Amino acid sequence: MIEVDVLVLFFTTSVLLAFAPGPDNLFVMAQSAQQGRMAGFVVTLGLCTGLIAHTAAVAFGLAAVVKTSALAFSVLKLLGAAYLIYLAWQAFRAAAAAEVPQQAAAVDSGKLYRRGIIMNITNPKVSIFFLAFLPQFTDPAKGAIALQIILLGCLFIVATILVFGAISIFAGTLGEKFRRSARAQRVLNCIAGSIFAGLAVKLMITRQ
Repeated sequence: MIEVDVLVLFFTTSVLLAFAPGPDNLFVMAQSAQQGRMAGFVVTLGLCTGLIAHTAAVAFGLAAVVKTSALAFSVLKLLGAAYLIYLAWQAFRAAAAAEVPQQAAAVDSGKLYRRGIIMNITNPKVSIFFLAFLPQFTDPAKGAIALQIILLGCLFIVATILVFGAISIFAGTLGEKFRRSARAQRVLNCIAGSIFAGLAVKLMITRQ
């Protein structure tokens, strides 16, 4: 088992990395500001579900394929960029927020959860980052490497939930003031769309 001091160092590093500006936390911020705190929480759960897949990919060697295969890297990158462009288009054409039935809101939560999963899984840089980051805190003398990777991945997910949850609260609270005005809501939608479009461009120009 990994020593406690190593786990503490890893968790602290993970928290700091989660705060660093990046596609995922900007995505959570935009969704929270546009649709509320709960939207940010649901997207965060989706993103963390994606992190489970990346952790498993590293633990069982699949992430190495993404790192070494230009085709796999490019396919994931283009799929992710295309999805972000689709979200940007939706945000730009969205009307100001209006009262919706509770049942419709539940459907939206499902969509937001899937958005988080797709956003995370289609970013090949996450797998490559995990492939470089997680093994640094493992030790063959402490047991099976795959189990250590899974433990570290779970800790990273906990750090992500805590940090992104705080971001959701902050951005959702701030965005709530804008959502009271139809004009401000349209501006907020345009800002969210611009963030999604910018993330798409950033992903498209990312190199392996």
